[in-house]
Amino acid sequence: MSIDLSQFYEVFFEESFEGLDAMESELLNLEPGTPDNETINTIFRAAHSIKGGSGTFGFSAVADFTHVVETLLDQIRDGQRQLTQVQIDLFLQSVDCLREMLSALRDSEEPDTQEAQALKAQFEAILAGDELAGLESNQVTPDDSSNTAVEEESRLGWQIQFKPGKDILKTGNEPIYMLQELGEIGDVELDINLDFVPTLETIEAEDCYFNWDIKLKSDCDLAKVDEVFEWVVDDCEINITPLETLVSAVDEEVSENATELGQAPAAEAITPAVEPENQDSSPAQSAKVTESTPAKKDNAPKNAEASSIRVGIEKVDSLINMVGELVITQAMLTQLSEGDFDKAKLVSLQEGLAQLAHNTRDLQESVMRIRMLPISFVFSRFPRLVRDTSKKLGKQIELKLLGEQTELDKTVMEKISDPMVHLVRNAMDHGLETTEERIASGKSEVGSITLNAFHQGGNIVIEIIDDGKGLNTEKIKQKAIANGLITENSDLTDEEINLLIFEPGFSTADQVSDLSGRGVGMDVVRRNIQALNGSVELASTPGEGSTFTIRLPLTLAILDGQLIRVGEHIYIIPLVNIIESLQINLEDVNCVGGEYDVLRLRDEYIPIIRLFDLFNHEPDSKKMEDGLLVVVEHDNEKIGILVDELLAQQQVVIKSLEANYMKVEGVSGATILGDGTVSLIIDISGAIKLAGLKKSVRRSIEKAVVDLESA
Repeated sequence: MSIDLSQFYEVFFEESFEGLDAMESELLNLEPGTPDNETINTIFRAAHSIKGGSGTFGFSAVADFTHVVETLLDQIRDGQRQLTQVQIDLFLQSVDCLREMLSALRDSEEPDTQEAQALKAQFEAILAGDELAGLESNQVTPDDSSNTAVEEESRLGWQIQFKPGKDILKTGNEPIYMLQELGEIGDVELDINLDFVPTLETIEAEDCYFNWDIKLKSDCDLAKVDEVFEWVVDDCEINITPLETLVSAVDEEVSENATELGQAPAAEAITPAVEPENQDSSPAQSAKVTESTPAKKDNAPKNAEASSIRVGIEKVDSLINMVGELVITQAMLTQLSEGDFDKAKLVSLQEGLAQLAHNTRDLQESVMRIRMLPISFVFSRFPRLVRDTSKKLGKQIELKLLGEQTELDKTVMEKISDPMVHLVRNAMDHGLETTEERIASGKSEVGSITLNAFHQGGNIVIEIIDDGKGLNTEKIKQKAIANGLITENSDLTDEEINLLIFEPGFSTADQVSDLSGRGVGMDVVRRNIQALNGSVELASTPGEGSTFTIRLPLTLAILDGQLIRVGEHIYIIPLVNIIESLQINLEDVNCVGGEYDVLRLRDEYIPIIRLFDLFNHEPDSKKMEDGLLVVVEHDNEKIGILVDELLAQQQVVIKSLEANYMKVEGVSGATILGDGTVSLIIDISGAIKLAGLKKSVRRSIEKAVVDLESA
């Protein structure tokens, strides 16, 4: 009787990735010398589990590589050799390598074993007594002929297939600058692929549709090329191979020698061939692929780790208790419905319905708690990021983590990770001074970055704090004037000037780096946070540092909303966006350019959006004074939405309109009201876009009103 092992793949991958996270966390705490026994045992056990599971499922490439890692760990924990910094660095590289190989296997793809072979050779050299092996570049390959080939390849250049992910621009990365960096290390020939560019009607300005075939003529090694794409490897498909002309020459020469020796061409170790899917293969070849690659399920998610969640038993127990209470209440109501209903049962019915509402609310909260995870799942990626980046920048940086057990919804957690990475990188690159600058200003030579999370009301607050030099407000102002964002006469506070760094394309960096300063990123950070119904604030003190404060709802599944009516239609405005509501005094309204109405409210000028015009409805009255104005805040500015009536405030369950129907501009989702009707949730950002009230237009309106009143 054969057992289908593929049914256990998901559990294996989930546990393996958790093991790799544990390895990385413990490795970052290690110091050269004699490590703590428990620490090294934790690392060893994780590696041992991955090796055992890989062998069980036939993932031989992972098992073979992990075996040599495990061997060195075993010698260290037995006291047979001292732990060195070289070994720690190699172990960390091994974690990255294993993560990539397992990710490929999880996604039903053949893993690239080239890096694993290179690292394995270095481990074997250390085990053989060559402690300096780890200092060599990762070009070590298992045989001499491959070494010769790599040396020859580096003298000619590299063929690079660069396919950025669709969302790469939203993570603050710009492909064009990577292409420019390649141009700095050699001669570049580009061939752009436009096959994936959609029609103008469906194109999204923030999505990337291009990919490139790049020929880099340079004598640089592979590590130099990898460095260019270091920060985007998770968001792109990148394939780097030696230039084809030389590979063919090496192939022919090695093949001739291999024929005489009865060996396979060594060049295969450098650029493994991938057989087309429709090409016939021998049974032995098919068996090998089946053995090493998980069976592909048509409905399987690309990232299987996102399809499951690990829940504490106490949360499950609470859920079971709530269901039990609900069953009891249901039985009571059923009993009341039996027989003839009389007035004597009315009080019991009302009590039962009240109990049902209470149980339902408790059950809802219990279910939502199941989706809540500690933010340590996000924070855990930053120690490695700070360690590697600080080395690259030549700065000494200490990372402090506070509030790691603060919980938030899993969906929010997954989407806030990339904006946080960009803010932390920006703090390390721009915020913290060099060691020399810190000493000269009387500071500790070690810079500090603190990540802090805590609950505040119905939100979670995340702070990214650095003790660097703070923002140069005057430099930001001059850059904004040069870019046409403000004028010399603009009356802005320091705080308002500092917030200009969130404007698209704004950067004060004197030179471009692969970390930041490319003129993209901070606007994307704010836009991604606002897409989560959150906000980002900035406080900076010159010479003392900066604090970025992110405020997010605890969950994206439930929303506190204000119901509003426009004609016969009911809409919901997120309560978090609403500042106030009021009746309009026409004396405070100005019309600018015959197109935009603006309300003067306490020395502010608020553009007005007529919701009935926006969504083509027939209102109770088109006269502005007959309606109500709901003042909402977006992008740190206020907008007025004209409606017919304010209804109740209530908590609503959000349903995705895009997943169930299609994307509708100006609408972020839908919900079902108590009477069974569907109500749409207004997307403030989309509504502003529909109304044509971009920030530049809003500034022009404000300036026109000021000019009008002064005249």
